[in-house]
Amino acid sequence: MKYEDITKRIIGRAMRVHSISGNEFQEVIYQRALAIEMNLEGLTSEREKEMPIFYKSYNIGTRRVDFFC
Repeated sequence: MKYEDITKRIIGRAMRVHSISGNEFQEVIYQRALAIEMNLEGLTSEREKEMPIFYKSYNIGTRRVDFFC
């Protein structure tokens, strides 16, 4: 896999957030915690990034993604 190493690092940080925080909070709390973990891991990311959606090279709208790495 082309991005296997970075994928493992991202998943590892997400698992760390879950193991420390549990499952009692709203999504925004996990997003903030994951942003901290990504930064500590040296991973560059953006939260709530607006992304263009293309269909056959035509821009047909946008979508906001939780994280862009």
